[in-house]
Amino acid sequence: MGILIVTGTGTEVGKTVVTAAVAAAALAAGRTVAVLKPAQTGVAPGEDGDVAEVRRLAGEVTGAELARFPEPLAPATAARRAGRAPVRPEEVAKAAAELAATHDLVLVEGAGGLLVELDEAGATLADVARLLDAPVLVVAQPGLGTLNVTALTAEALRSRGLRCEGVVIGSWPSAPDLATRCNLADLPRSAGAPLLGAVPEGAGALSSSAFRAAAPGWLAAGLSGTWSPERFAARYAAEPYGG
Repeated sequence: MGILIVTGTGTEVGKTVVTAAVAAAALAAGRTVAVLKPAQTGVAPGEDGDVAEVRRLAGEVTGAELARFPEPLAPATAARRAGRAPVRPEEVAKAAAELAATHDLVLVEGAGGLLVELDEAGATLADVARLLDAPVLVVAQPGLGTLNVTALTAEALRSRGLRCEGVVIGSWPSAPDLATRCNLADLPRSAGAPLLGAVPEGAGALSSSAFRAAAPGWLAAGLSGTWSPERFAARYAAEPYGG
């Protein structure tokens, strides 16, 4: 897995923290890692964006950002309102391929969900994945409502001939409710892909050393971690109705 696209089922689902966790686990396994953010929105010049947050949490990764727009909007809209050129999928694919030539793993973190538009032609992160022939990791919310948007994201990937690497829950609560616990079994079915991890709620507030030490335990072996979906599901198994 030289290049991995990281998308979410929507905004604020924990993509950046999951990206940092994947980077930290790969670094702990002795791999070199780069993180590419095609379009950073909602951040002013000089302010730290998602790449800086990944580096703070994960450690010595190479960071790259192709464009930055000040308003917290979809990249195409933010570029248009700022009077700037948008980021094109070909630019993203070229930058990712160049990073892949010198790194074991390149993580391309999108903005929002899979089909958020990058430019006025309607190009999306899915087009980037197609150009790179790269698998896509889906970051999902844990609770009620996540099955539908996860299934829709997976269907969009399949319809474009793209591979879903798996699903990572972006913010697992300390006291999960019934729907959240049931989703451990249901999310892989909705996605048609394995559950590859669960990052705890509030992980982004940990110190960098604590985050790096814990990250491999949040992710499955396919993401350089030690997390077991079977053990995790058994821990939070829901009692049968009426049982």
